[in-house]
Amino acid sequence: MALSNMLRRLKQWSATPQGRRTMDQARRAAADPRNRAQARRLLDRLRTPRR
Repeated sequence: MALSNMLRRLKQWSATPQGRRTMDQARRAAADPRNRAQARRLLDRLRTPRR
């Protein structure tokens, strides 16, 4: 129930000018190879078990 409410609010927000701007910024950042490599390194660090 809470998840569907949150998704509904996110959908509403993404239709606003600020939401569209933020989504465009996120798409551009995701397309940058340096950002993709940085995200991959972070995920690798999170996935490896610590001793």
